[in-house]
Amino acid sequence: MKRSIYAMALGAFGIITTEFGVIGILPNLAKVFDVSLDTAGWLLSAFALTVALSSPLITAVTGRLNRKVLMSAVLAVFVVSNLLSAFSPNFTVLMIARVLPAVLHPLFWNISLAAAFKESGSKAVSVVMSGVSIATVMGVPITTYAAEFFHNWQASFFLSSLVSLIAFMGLLFFVPSMPASKKTAGESQLFVLKSPQLWLNLVSTILMLSGMFSSYGYLAAYLEKITQMNGTQISVMLLLFGGLGVLGNWLTGLALSKNVLLTTRVFFASLILVQLLAYTFGGFFIPMVFILSLWGAVHTGGFLIGNIRTTRSVPHSALEFVNSLLTSCYNIGISLGTMLGGLIIARYGVHQVLWMSISLLAATLALSFIPLGKKQEATAPADAEAEKELQPGIMRA
Repeated sequence: MKRSIYAMALGAFGIITTEFGVIGILPNLAKVFDVSLDTAGWLLSAFALTVALSSPLITAVTGRLNRKVLMSAVLAVFVVSNLLSAFSPNFTVLMIARVLPAVLHPLFWNISLAAAFKESGSKAVSVVMSGVSIATVMGVPITTYAAEFFHNWQASFFLSSLVSLIAFMGLLFFVPSMPASKKTAGESQLFVLKSPQLWLNLVSTILMLSGMFSSYGYLAAYLEKITQMNGTQISVMLLLFGGLGVLGNWLTGLALSKNVLLTTRVFFASLILVQLLAYTFGGFFIPMVFILSLWGAVHTGGFLIGNIRTTRSVPHSALEFVNSLLTSCYNIGISLGTMLGGLIIARYGVHQVLWMSISLLAATLALSFIPLGKKQEATAPADAEAEKELQPGIMRA
C-alpha cells in the first residue's frame, strides 16, 4: 500500500478527532456555558448538518483544483478552527467556530476515499476509514482526558488543533500532487442518480448513522448519569470503545470482502443487541465494561459498510460525486441522530435514548430485505482489479 494512502488515513484521523472530540466533553461544555445537554449536542449536530448541506456544492465548485491542495487546505482550516474554539468566550462563538470548518470538511472525504478506491479498491478504502477507528481509539478519549487532566475544557481543542497540524504535515510530505482530471464526468454522475439501488443505499446510510449516533453522541453523558462513572473512567471507557473499534473495522472489512449483504445484516442485528444489553445493565459498572467493548467492536464498522455498499456498484468516474452524496448522508444521519437523541433526553431522560437508536437500526435492518439489487450486493470483489471488471457491466445496465 502506498504511503499516500496512510497519509490520507492520518488526515481522516485529524478531522474525525475534531468532529467527534466534543462527544466526551459535552457534559462539561453544557455546565461551562450554562446550556442544556441537548443544546450542547448541537455542537455535533450543527457540524454534521453543515457538512451534509455543503458536500455536493463544495465538491462541484472545486472540481478543477488540485486535490492535494484542497485536502491540505481543509486540515489547515481545522487547525485554526480548533484554536478559535478554545478561545470562545460564549456558546455562540463556539458554535460558529465549529460550523465554519464543516463547510470544507466534505472535500477531504470525497477526494481521499475516491483516490484510495481507485488506487487499491476496498482494501485501500478500509485503510483510510481506519483513521475513523483510530480517532475513536485515541482522538476522542485523549481529548476527553486532556480536558479532565488539565481541568480545562480548552485543552481538548488545543489537542485537536495539534492533531490536525500533524495530519497536515503528513499530507504535505507524503501525498504527491493530484491535479484534477481534465475529463468531465458530469454525464456519468447524472447517470448514477437513476439507480434505485443507489438511492436505497443512501437512505439506509442516513437511517444507519442516525441509529448509531442517537446513542453514541451522548455516550459520555450516559456513562456519567446512568453508570455513575467519573471523567477519568469515561475517558478510559472511550479508549476501550475505540480500541475494539479498530479490531471491529478490520473484521468488518474481511467480512465485506466475502458477503456484503450478510455482513450488513449481522452488523445491524449486533448493534441492536448490544444496545439492548446497555439499556438492561447500564447501571452496573462491570457489565458495562464488557458491553462497551462489544459495542465499540461493532459500531465503527458502520462507516465502512455504508461506503462499500454504495460505491462498489458505481463507475470510477463518478466516485467523487457519489462520495459527496455519501458524506451528506453520513452527516445528515449524524445530525438527525443527535437531534432525536437530544429530544428523547430532554423529554424522558438519558437512559431512554437507547430506544431511539434501537428503533432506527431496526428500520434500517428491515430495508436490507427489500429485494432490490440483492444479487449485485451478495458478494464483494476481493481487490481493485475485480472492481474495475464490474464497471462495463454497470455502464451497460
